Amino acid sequence: WTLHLKNVTVSLSGQYECSFATYPYGTKAAKIQLIVKAEEEQHYVKEVRLNQTLEIPCLEDTTPENLSHYPLKWLVGENGKKKELVTKEPSCPAVYRNGSALYRQRVHLGLNNALKIFPTKITDDGRVFSCHVVYHPERVQKSSTTVRVFGK
Repeated sequence: WTLHLKNVTVSLSGQYECSFATYPYGTKAAKIQLIVKAEEEQHYVKEVRLNQTLEIPCLEDTTPENLSHYPLKWLVGENGKKKELVTKEPSCPAVYRNGSALYRQRVHLGLNNALKIFPTKITDDGRVFSCHVVYHPERVQKSSTTVRVFGK
């Protein structure tokens, strides 16, 4: 027996019970607690000096082992649009996208799927970089970081 829920919202959170009569044993029942979380996007601000290396963690509160099992992508906000910089599938090398000319030669995927940018430029100031981890087609965890670049 399976309960299928469509158009799931936070309001569907709660305890669900399935019970049915069996012969000759009587009624059988099982309970499950369903917790529906709203999609959350964590936002951070990272400060860096001009011409230094900037390293942005993907998801601050997630262990690296957890991230290695799921596809992820790094994007950058440019001209009101998000452009892909890097995509990473489990057990595959990272694929660098040419969507942004500003970051072609300066972006690398570091340890723990952190985004590394070297050297930082004044054009990086105010940019928003976001990491999307796809745990399930309908469950994506996002983290975004606004960069502040300072001169020496």
